[in-house]
Amino acid sequence: MTAIRLDHIDKSFGNVNIVKDLNLEVSDREFLVLLGPSGCGKTTTMRMIAGLEHATAGEITFDGQRINELPTQKRDVAMVFQNYGLYPHMTVEQNIGYPLKLRGMAKDARAAQVRKAAERVELGPFLARLPRQLSGGQRQRVALARSIVRQPRVFLMDEPLSNLDAKLRVVARAQIKHLAQELQVTTIYVTHDQIEAMTLAHRVAVMDAGVIRQLGTPEQIYNDPADAFVAGFIGNPAMNLIPVRADAAGLTAEGDLPIRIDAPRQGELMLGARAEDMHIASLDEAHFHAEVYTFELLGDCTMATVMVGQRLVAIKGPKALRLDTGQRIGVRLDPAHLYWFDAASGRRIRAG
Repeated sequence: MTAIRLDHIDKSFGNVNIVKDLNLEVSDREFLVLLGPSGCGKTTTMRMIAGLEHATAGEITFDGQRINELPTQKRDVAMVFQNYGLYPHMTVEQNIGYPLKLRGMAKDARAAQVRKAAERVELGPFLARLPRQLSGGQRQRVALARSIVRQPRVFLMDEPLSNLDAKLRVVARAQIKHLAQELQVTTIYVTHDQIEAMTLAHRVAVMDAGVIRQLGTPEQIYNDPADAFVAGFIGNPAMNLIPVRADAAGLTAEGDLPIRIDAPRQGELMLGARAEDMHIASLDEAHFHAEVYTFELLGDCTMATVMVGQRLVAIKGPKALRLDTGQRIGVRLDPAHLYWFDAASGRRIRAG
């Protein structure tokens, strides 16, 4: 297996700096997710590991060996893309076995390897079919089988579930997670979907504008965000971030809305609270008051959205709760689960 290290990696296209002094270590057999919005540099980083792009500066190593100049075909990596890249005139069996054919493997040995890979992704009955005869989820599994049949040192997956509908994505996530646990191969997975990151990763690297904002386990990223960007990117819904001002008179949000809770310091701040840590309360027990903007029944819970200044703030409630649009409600915060950020820099402020 393989440990990967990126040391002070830069990547520029002309005058545009896409990846900036990036340092990252991926442990042997780790499943690492590069998470971030479009254009943040995550796919470019993965393509540099694959050898499809060359770093402008810095060093990439596999198990301590520099690979910057090593061509893609000699890095022993397998890639799964958003576009599955299947050959339309080949059967499933031929698509899966094509990398082995290129290696010159004997036909009988190749067929055995293909069957084994196909069974791992539940494609055994479909080996004779063409890609056009498969569903989107099945085509995605063909791409997975084609990557695992090679038994590579490293798996690289670039938004592999983006073309699937919501129901298929849930199934495909479970299959990828099971495969990763079974195969125990170092894997780097690129996505903008924080649910994929939270459910699949051993660790998550949250990227923005070519830099890693935070690197940690899913629990660390969710429960202990390093800054306002990470806090607002992780979670479904994302963390509520409310601009506030703290002074001698107390804490005030946009629209001169008083919030009856202590701040860690005075000045312009961002108050963060997740929807599950905010509660509907009586007006006299609430930390602030607001009118219901929308109310949604989600099945296992409800979601009330209120407007605080120009910000929509989401609050989860019990499934039996019912509220009307325009109804004035009290909102109570959980002081043990509040997050504070500097309004200008977004940096986390640790209370106490």
